[in-house]
Amino acid sequence: MDKFVADQLRDASASATTVDYAALRQIERKLLWLSSWMIHNANHIRPNRDGLKVGGHQASCASVVSIMTALYFHMLRPQDRVAVKPHAGPVLHAINYLLGRQTVDMMQGLRQVGGAQAYPSRVKDGGEIDFSTGSVGLGVAITSFAGLIQDYLRAHDMTPANRPASRHVAIAGDAELDEGNIYEALLEGWKHDVRDVWWVVDYNRQSLDSVMPDRLFGRFEGLFRDMGWNVMSLKYGKALEAAFRKPGGAALRAWIDDCPNSLYSALTFQGGAAWRQALMTDLGRSRGVRAIIDPVSDEALAGLMTNLAGHDLPTLIEAFTEAAHSDQPTCFLAYTTKGAGLPFAGHKDNHSGLMNEDQMDAFRTLMNIRPGHEWDPYEGIADPESLRHFVASVPFAAKLSPAGRVLTAPLVPVPATLPHAPTAGRKMSTQGAFGEMLSEIGRGEGDCAELARHIVTMSPDVTVSTSLGPWVNRRGVFDRHTRNDVFRDAKLASAQRWGMSPEGQHIELGIAEQNLFLLLAAAGLAGPMQGTRLLPIGTVYDPFVNRGHDALVYGCYQDARFMLVATPSGITLAPEGGQHQSTNTPLLGMVQDRIAAYEPAYADEFAILFRHGFDWMQRPEGSSVWFRLSTRQLDQPRRTIDPAAVIAGAHWIEPPAQGAQIAILYQGAVAPEAEAAFAALLEDAPGAGLMAITSPDRLFADWRAAQAARREGRHDTRAHIETLLAPLCPGAALVTVLDGHPSTHAWLGGVRGQRIHTLGPDHFGQSGDIPDLYRIYGIDEDAILNACAAAMLMA
Repeated sequence: MDKFVADQLRDASASATTVDYAALRQIERKLLWLSSWMIHNANHIRPNRDGLKVGGHQASCASVVSIMTALYFHMLRPQDRVAVKPHAGPVLHAINYLLGRQTVDMMQGLRQVGGAQAYPSRVKDGGEIDFSTGSVGLGVAITSFAGLIQDYLRAHDMTPANRPASRHVAIAGDAELDEGNIYEALLEGWKHDVRDVWWVVDYNRQSLDSVMPDRLFGRFEGLFRDMGWNVMSLKYGKALEAAFRKPGGAALRAWIDDCPNSLYSALTFQGGAAWRQALMTDLGRSRGVRAIIDPVSDEALAGLMTNLAGHDLPTLIEAFTEAAHSDQPTCFLAYTTKGAGLPFAGHKDNHSGLMNEDQMDAFRTLMNIRPGHEWDPYEGIADPESLRHFVASVPFAAKLSPAGRVLTAPLVPVPATLPHAPTAGRKMSTQGAFGEMLSEIGRGEGDCAELARHIVTMSPDVTVSTSLGPWVNRRGVFDRHTRNDVFRDAKLASAQRWGMSPEGQHIELGIAEQNLFLLLAAAGLAGPMQGTRLLPIGTVYDPFVNRGHDALVYGCYQDARFMLVATPSGITLAPEGGQHQSTNTPLLGMVQDRIAAYEPAYADEFAILFRHGFDWMQRPEGSSVWFRLSTRQLDQPRRTIDPAAVIAGAHWIEPPAQGAQIAILYQGAVAPEAEAAFAALLEDAPGAGLMAITSPDRLFADWRAAQAARREGRHDTRAHIETLLAPLCPGAALVTVLDGHPSTHAWLGGVRGQRIHTLGPDHFGQSGDIPDLYRIYGIDEDAILNACAAAMLMA
């Protein structure tokens, strides 16, 4: 495999020495046609059963066609990883079609079930999509974190020596630069001295609803330069630059430079006659300017005045080639026209504009496309065989593996039991158990050596307060450069050894939760991206999952595999105050696709689930894993529990008698209150049951799957929760309690039609100690017993 990669990359490198602009211009036209036709077909030709506009972004595709032509058919190498702006998805589908990596059926099904996605998706569109995009700004930012992960892997000698570094490229819409997460990522990238990142901004100066403010590009340049980036402002193409060198050219350039974005857009839409009138009005007395504009037709004048660098292949390729000689992160501000080459180029309302049938007929004629041959890959090309050969020879057409650009990584072995000190009889929290167990793994001894080597931890400035400190003391903090621990060197007492080096296995982030989840996503994609599997663990205060939730959804959407440890949680934070309390996160864990959420109460449960998490993250059918943990220290029980039941989501602490009429079901840190209430309940309801819920998420998913199986005729299928609740009588009462929103458990009453009484805080914000807060929010022993009494009365 390594030789295969080396041969492919050598051949790819050799083919990039010359530039065939004639071939590139044909591809440019072809991509404009295919992307426009794909959207037109979805909206005007394909049957529309519900009457809803299918949509698409022909103008947004058109503005980026030249940029993507220069990148994909000249500059990019197969190991490079690209995030394409969401609205240019059809262009990317067309590129992969020419490369033989996309089918006509998929393109004909754009935005349809089973067809190409509206926005590029790793999961739905397949392995040729490096990063999913769609949640604006996140696809841009993740490239920086992917660069950081590459630095990490190379520093740890975890990538093949014969594979050149990947370049991580984001093709961004200029409106995406409004997104705050981009600037959070910029700052974090500066802190970590990230390399091998390009952001190419399609600077068409139009957003969804309007034309962007003038001179905004100057602010962008300053921000990027301040963060250590090389900035290349690509404004004018070769034709305009040549005009500027003529007598009167300086005045022409000054006029364009000073032209407001809104006027420039309007003139672009109006065409050559409007350009001529505007120039004559302002510059008509200049002989030099007249000598430039008078000899050319209106059509040629329009072409000259819109000869922006973002549509000029020689300008783009020269800039990309210059930047390729350095690993410094580079931002290209490439001026473009939204809708370039289409009838509504420059119009401020063109974002969702679609060509009508007459416009498409004229466009088809212009592109030399015969009716009925719209999908032919080389239709309208004078020498199809020559262009086909050119496409096959471009660097990006090479493969990283026999299967394409998707890499595989071997499984990291997980021991049958993770090392940890005995917990029975001790007083400890689940967060403490996490810290102790990870520290023991960090010793890297015996069958944990490989596991420890592949774990990378990360946290947004809450490393110590989320119990990662012992792991960091053993494995160190990652930095591309060795930086000494000043306190340690000065022999000042500190529990933390904070030396930084390329060998470290913890990445310390600033307080920006979006960055944590983007870094987790990038690390969780290391296997298919870099061919080396990482087992990333990120810690964050549970309530602040909400601050990074968009990026969490984004990471899960593209099936990145990581472990989220959210702690401390709930109102059990007590005196820390309301701002750090959380109630909704158990629900987030249930509704988020591609993540398995758990909330164990005791260390023995966590030990089972922690081991399971490392295994589950690596399975093809698996997912990411989320642990909601607590700082509340509980007396740890001496017992034997069924690991399969804990993983499935619930187990009986005290099984109910057959036909019992009531059971208490608890989740997480409220275990002592539930246990005390259960002991008192037994006096009035002998035979009652006490259940520990470790994952409402897994229980609910399993129940839904069982229901679906029965609908399909597999009538004997039973969910784990159905089996657990079966001993209770049909009218039994279920009293549930957790330090989280009570609706987390409300569905349990529907499993067997039993009465449900849910307890849990549905608001928060009060400081206090645990007894007071549990009383105020109705989850203490008395509240549980009162709910049991009410349930018994209703029986």
